Amino acid sequence: MVQDQSQARKFEKINGIIEKNGKSQSSLIPILQAVQTEYRYLPEEILTYIATALGIPSATVFGVATFYTMFQKRPVGRYHVQVCTNLSCALNGATELLERLCARTGATPEGGPTPDGLFSVETVECLGSCGSGPCLQVNEGRYDECVDDAALDRILEACRSGARAPWGA
Repeated sequence: MVQDQSQARKFEKINGIIEKNGKSQSSLIPILQAVQTEYRYLPEEILTYIATALGIPSATVFGVATFYTMFQKRPVGRYHVQVCTNLSCALNGATELLERLCARTGATPEGGPTPDGLFSVETVECLGSCGSGPCLQVNEGRYDECVDDAALDRILEACRSGARAPWGA
């Protein structure tokens, strides 16, 4: 009982999110979205706690968290940049865009945030903008399409200056 109370205190924010969204399996995605907004990713320990709190198998929670690309399973930078690498974007220069992005930020794909916490980079299979590649997305915001060198510089400057909304804003 003492351990349960200690765990409840440890996950007080999570308990509030669960109470706000409801303790049902149908509330799982809104709960995960709220947790990700709070922590900028979904820590494994919290996913396990959510499963216990909702009374559903951990495999269900982990399955949902890993199925949807909108959920981050590791810490991300203040500006999380997803670069589309599907065939259409690749043919239009996505590989070169990714290389330039990494060189200009110091981030590596799937490598976590840069030491200053400002950027993280991830490759994704499709952002649904095949006719206007290469395409990228910053913080689940609008897509930037036909991204060339000049556009990449503008995007990064907007992030560094704070003109782009940070993650979770």
